[in-house]
Amino acid sequence: MNDIFENGKKLPLIDEFYTIQGEGYNTGKPAYFIRLGGCDIACSWCDTKISWKADVHKLADYKEIVAKVIKTPAKSIVVTGGEPTSYNLDFLSEELQKNNIETFLETSGAYKISGIWDWICLSPKKQQAPLEENYAKAHEIKMIIAKPADIDWAEECSHKVGKNCKLYLQPEWSVREEMTNLIVEYAKNNPKWNLSIQMHKYVKIP
Repeated sequence: MNDIFENGKKLPLIDEFYTIQGEGYNTGKPAYFIRLGGCDIACSWCDTKISWKADVHKLADYKEIVAKVIKTPAKSIVVTGGEPTSYNLDFLSEELQKNNIETFLETSGAYKISGIWDWICLSPKKQQAPLEENYAKAHEIKMIIAKPADIDWAEECSHKVGKNCKLYLQPEWSVREEMTNLIVEYAKNNPKWNLSIQMHKYVKIP
């Protein structure tokens, strides 16, 4: 890892804000979001392409990040990206835990997961699949469905997670009407799956 990140004591911060979780198992839950820069997975439908390059974002000290969180009423924090596991997250997550903040991680699983997490949302990407060890760590998997064939990849991933892992199919936003209908019918026939929608986009919050 590049020395500029001081092994995770400094992180490339794109944005931070207190809002309502809009996707997956924790939909509707108030949470403080930390978005980190840097991602080499490059999904064609990514809605945060600004996150791909780490070197264009300011470096923030992990203690400064936590100090801002505890000034809000937030009891939970979501660390996302980009791909947050590109960095050592031990310092950030431990400092949050010390302050009794629930720690949620959103990751593709492509890299080793560091840190202490109360909830891990794994969102596997076929072009750079998760490390096998990360499937067992997932509390939920959130599969983005942009075309019907993506369901085959979702099923493949579902066989690698633990029996208590929550399973979600989420329509890619630009084709949401078509894919939502497909997912609804598929989930009705395969009820291990749940539908996830991007609620925050519908109600127009960050």
